[in-house]
Amino acid sequence: MTDPSPNQAVSTRVLHLTDPHLFATAEGQLRGAVTHDTLTRAIQHYLASDWQADLAFATGDLVQDDSPEAYEHCKALLGMLGIPVGCVPGNHDVRALMQAALAHTQIQYCGTRESGAWLMVGVDSCISGAAGGAIGNEELARCEQAIEASEARHVLVYLHHPPVSLGSVWLDSVGLADGPEFILRLAATGKVRVVIFGHAHQAHDSTVNGIRILGTPSTCRQFKAGSDVFALDNKPPAYRKIDLYDDGTVTTELVWVPGA
Repeated sequence: MTDPSPNQAVSTRVLHLTDPHLFATAEGQLRGAVTHDTLTRAIQHYLASDWQADLAFATGDLVQDDSPEAYEHCKALLGMLGIPVGCVPGNHDVRALMQAALAHTQIQYCGTRESGAWLMVGVDSCISGAAGGAIGNEELARCEQAIEASEARHVLVYLHHPPVSLGSVWLDSVGLADGPEFILRLAATGKVRVVIFGHAHQAHDSTVNGIRILGTPSTCRQFKAGSDVFALDNKPPAYRKIDLYDDGTVTTELVWVPGA
């Protein structure tokens, strides 16, 4: 289901930001993009809009240089949103540094949160030392248990790695190794309506086993869609707006950030 039924109310509004790749210094660049500036502009663009989220999710690769200072920048910038933020690690993140930096703030690491008719579940899809990911039995069981324990009627799951093929040879080689099983297990709960991910630095929107699968471009540089080999795209930074309705339907808009 992608269109809300007549007279259905928006249950929760979600802002999706991903792959900022921050550095210890605010001047750090990734492939020509000053990543602190591009994330700042994306957040400022959202804050200046007339659409305001209840929750935000940042789906990994928060930093690029493995530094605690980069996480401090991330915490400060995400704090500008003024709403709860759920974060999951990406393959460039350092779990221990990430957890330490985000402790005791409104930013939650791989957690669960209920809002309206919805449960949000953050999943760690990373394999230490590898670009590709996998959920694994323990993390998948934790996700299933959180869903079973909640009285929420609908569920959004967020993670770093794409759980589906993107039609790109090199990106699919560093995707989610157990993606098909992951989707099947989520579908079996009867509650999961949408999965959002990062990692791919490009937009994606498909439906698999009744679950809407949404990928959001990075707040810095983008990868060329459909490329067999690594290639950059000149598209600007982006973020995604997601409206979750009481009846379990989902509407979304991808926002490209001008001038970034």
